[in-house]
Amino acid sequence: MSRFTLAALCAALCAALCAVLPAPVLATEPVEIRLAIQDHKFEPAELKVPAGQKIKLLIENRDDSAEEFESLELNREKIVGPNATIIVYIGPLEPGRYPYFGEFHMDTAQGVVVAE
Repeated sequence: MSRFTLAALCAALCAALCAVLPAPVLATEPVEIRLAIQDHKFEPAELKVPAGQKIKLLIENRDDSAEEFESLELNREKIVGPNATIIVYIGPLEPGRYPYFGEFHMDTAQGVVVAE
């Protein structure tokens, strides 16, 4: 078999496979939202996020003591060490309000995710 014929055969096989195999579904990247903990408070206290999309929360603790990001409605509970940053994935969320709090400073560390 000549090189030209072999190349043509390979091209035909590739074209046939592409026609038969399903196209890959490209996943959308999560929306990245930043949340800070400073003076034992979440900043901002109200996070607006798009409904129906996966969210990547980057939570930065600027305090010298640990805090916890906890939400019963979001089913998340994760400790953020002092002067550390963590990632918490949430969603996709239905439109609504999803409260969260810091268990170590519940009197001041309060917030809500608002999915719109």
